[in-house]
Amino acid sequence: MTIELNEPALRQARALVRDGKVTRDERDDWSEAAPTADEENSFIEREGWTEFAHWHLGVDKSENRETKQAYSFPYGDFRTVRRSGVISGESRAGQYDHAEIRDALKSLLELIDDQ
Repeated sequence: MTIELNEPALRQARALVRDGKVTRDERDDWSEAAPTADEENSFIEREGWTEFAHWHLGVDKSENRETKQAYSFPYGDFRTVRRSGVISGESRAGQYDHAEIRDALKSLLELIDDQ
């Protein structure tokens, strides 16, 4: 299992922030804000796997790209970038030694906070 930075997802996240599509909540809000399994399934059914992938900064290319197991480090709720998701992901990426993803999330948080 090798989790890599999902560059298209990072580009989307940055664009959403620049467009003001951000919810400026606190870290502890992520447990309530993160999409549920049912919300994920509905989103995948409606929008497809590529769009689902764009909401996750981690991708495991050894996994089937049409399974949820391939994607990690979600940063939003399929509508906006959630500051709480970015903070939570940055902490988790650091904890599990995913430095590139951690650094991408840190720069995304800085972009959010500078807006």
